[in-house]
Amino acid sequence: MKKANRRKTRQSHLLGIGLDNQDGHKRLTSAEEFTIVGGSDETHGRMTETVIKTFEALKERGKTIHAVEPQELAEIIHKSTPR
Repeated sequence: MKKANRRKTRQSHLLGIGLDNQDGHKRLTSAEEFTIVGGSDETHGRMTETVIKTFEALKERGKTIHAVEPQELAEIIHKSTPR
């Protein structure tokens, strides 16, 4: 496969991994453009909320995860994180 063809098929996907799970539950939330794995109930919920708000903000800006620059995405995620 030529280099140019690989770029056309490139996909973007957000992956959140929670490492603070101590209750033995296996948590997984997945959608077309993101996956949240692990974490305590609180952490998993916060990560899921953050990702949902991130995609809402992208939609408001008329952008997709595939088209946004990494720095802008990082800023959106930071602003979308519940305090």
